Amino acid sequence: MTNLHTTNQDGRHHHRTPTIPFARTSRHKPRRWPLALRFIKGAIHGAIILPVVLHAAFALLIVALDHNVRNLGLPASIVFRNQTSYNRFWDGRNYLTVIITSVRNLTRSFLANSHRFPLADRVETDRTIRILIAILYATKNHLRAGWGPEIIPGTAINPSTGNATLNPEYSDLLPRGLYACDDRGLGLVLQLTFFVEQYIKKGTDSGWFHAPQASQMQVQLNNMVDAYGKMETIRLTSVPVAHLIHQKQVLALFGGVLPFALVDQMDYWAIPVVMLVMFTLYGIDGIANQLEDPFGYDRADIKMDFIVEDIRSEISVLLEEWKKAGEPGYEMFVGRRQGAGGVGRGRIDHPNQANGAS
Repeated sequence: MTNLHTTNQDGRHHHRTPTIPFARTSRHKPRRWPLALRFIKGAIHGAIILPVVLHAAFALLIVALDHNVRNLGLPASIVFRNQTSYNRFWDGRNYLTVIITSVRNLTRSFLANSHRFPLADRVETDRTIRILIAILYATKNHLRAGWGPEIIPGTAINPSTGNATLNPEYSDLLPRGLYACDDRGLGLVLQLTFFVEQYIKKGTDSGWFHAPQASQMQVQLNNMVDAYGKMETIRLTSVPVAHLIHQKQVLALFGGVLPFALVDQMDYWAIPVVMLVMFTLYGIDGIANQLEDPFGYDRADIKMDFIVEDIRSEISVLLEEWKKAGEPGYEMFVGRRQGAGGVGRGRIDHPNQANGAS
C-alpha cells in the first residue's frame, strides 16, 4: 500500500500509514518532540506537581534547620507566652495586695474613729468591718467561679449544678437577710461595697469623719473596686486561640525535625539531646499553662486561701481590741488603765499581765 501525503488546512503535515486490519485504531501520529521533553500534553505532571512541591519544601526546611538549629535557641513564641503568663501571675498578686491594703486602711480608719461611739453605732461599725473581710472571700470565690450567697448568708451557687450549696467559710460575716444577685449578673464583691459606701456616707453626715478623711476612704474603696476589676480581666481574658494553635504546631514541628538536624553528627547521642531540648521547651509551655490563671487551686497558683485567712485573723485581732476599748478604762493595744492621764501615765493592767503574775 502506498504512503499518502496529506496537508491539513492549518498547514501541518502528518504522514499516516494505513494498515489493515484496524486501520483507524492502530494509527499513530508522528512525534515532533521526544517523550523525555514532553511536560504538558499527555503527561502526568499536572497531577503530581503538588505533592512533589510539598516534599521539596519539607526537604528545604530540613536543610535550613541543619544549618541553623545550633543558633535557633528557644522559639520566640514559647518565651513570649511564658513571659506574658508570668506577668498575669504577678499582676494578679499585686492587685490582690491592693485590695488587702484598702481593707486594712478602711478598717484602721473605721475603728480608730468609732471606739467611743454609742452602742448602736458600734454595732454598725462591727458589721461594716465584717463586710470588708467578706469582700476578700467574695473576691477569691468570684475569681474561682464560686458564686456568692443566695437568699440566706452562707450559701453559694454551684456553677456545675446551679444549686445552692453551703459555703460556711464566711457566712457569719455577711449581713443578715442578704440576698445575692449573681443570677442577674451582679457580683457579690460590688454588691458588698455598697454597704461600705453607705457607712462612709452616714459617718460623714453624722460628723464621725471630716470631709478630707471621708474623701480618702472613698479613694481606698475605689482602689479596691478597680483592683477587683483588673483581677477579673485577668481571669476572663484568655490567650488568643490562634496564638495557642500556632505555638503548639511550631513546638511539634520543631521536635519532629530536630532529630534530622542532629543525627548526622551525633548519631545515637542525638536521642538524649532531643529529649533534653524538648523537656525544656515542653516544661516552659506547661508552666505557662499554669500561670495563665493564677487564681485557681494548683500549687503554682497564688495562695489566696492562706492569704485571706491571714488577713481575717489580723482584722479579727483589731476588732477584739476595738471592742475592749469601748469599755471604760480600756485602750486599744494597751489594756485597762487606772488613774488619770493619757499615754505613759497611770498604771497599765494588760489582760496578759494577770497570767504572767500567776
